[in-house]
Amino acid sequence: MKIDLTDTTASKINNALVQGRRAIGTPASGMVLTLVIVTDEEHAYDALKAANEASREHPSRKLVVIKRVSRSPRDRAQARLDAEVRVGGDAGAGETVVLRLYGEVIDHAQSVVLPLLLPDAPVVVWWPVGSPANPAKDPLGALGQRRVTDAYTAEDPVAELATRAATYTPGDTDLAWTRITPWRSVLAAALDQQPGIEITAAEVEGEAYNPSGELLAMWLADRLGVTARRTVSEGPGLTAVRMETKDGVITLDRADGSLAKLTMRGQPDRSVALKRRDTADLLAEELRRLDPDLIYESAVKYGVEALGEPLPAATPAGGGGEPADPEQPAEAAEAAEPAEAAEPAAKKPARKRAGK
Repeated sequence: MKIDLTDTTASKINNALVQGRRAIGTPASGMVLTLVIVTDEEHAYDALKAANEASREHPSRKLVVIKRVSRSPRDRAQARLDAEVRVGGDAGAGETVVLRLYGEVIDHAQSVVLPLLLPDAPVVVWWPVGSPANPAKDPLGALGQRRVTDAYTAEDPVAELATRAATYTPGDTDLAWTRITPWRSVLAAALDQQPGIEITAAEVEGEAYNPSGELLAMWLADRLGVTARRTVSEGPGLTAVRMETKDGVITLDRADGSLAKLTMRGQPDRSVALKRRDTADLLAEELRRLDPDLIYESAVKYGVEALGEPLPAATPAGGGGEPADPEQPAEAAEAAEPAEAAEPAAKKPARKRAGK
């Protein structure tokens, strides 16, 4: 069920929510949190689709805040609030209110959102794109116990991690960190199977400008107290992690973005499911815990600059970029000498000039 409200108020929106619940026969809300989604018109559909899928695990009231930029000075001076209220099947598990702000009300979005929050329920604020430099200081971010950003959508994702570290406040998190949860789980389990093993260095391989790769390298360096290198591959996403030990290398290799192979000394190779997850799965994971993520804080504050510049990935043995054997030119020259001697003497000067 959808209810459209033009030039409305927060009070009328609340009344529409009650009316919608009664119309579909569910007067009780039964929601566990309020999810505030701050986005633009271009990304609103995808963000709301992901939130609706995540709400099947976490029934919630979703408030989508879209700030519409007015073109003319007259329109910018006029404050207006339009809303679209969705309940029932159109809203996933919970309720959805799409808020479109015009004019001066754009600068006071928190005043529109505050009366619509569920009473006595936690608030999570999510920026699918265009997150503020300091989410905790943002007027809408200040309403939430948890603030979710995504460095991957920034123009410079790696530099965005430095901003996240500088402005970190307990309750902040980033979907670039959530993307590496399966990798961290598999690597931790691999080390648990070899107690007392000493890691001497680590390497994370993945596509360029991937903040998840930087975060995984910072997590390894911070937790293990070793040097972690970043190497660049063609992707997709993260492709491999290697941890060097005195007894050999522990390798977790995922070349196809779906299935990885774990290689360890003294054990048979094992296949591990490491499928790349969509935004709905990432958001659902973040909504499972509303306390500060201390491990993320420690990793992001380790600092991207401590990793150094990413290096190109090593060319596999036998590949097209394999360096030539230094002995080969000499052998080739020796093999060519008899052939050159058999040629007519008149052609020799021309060959020498061409080789200069």
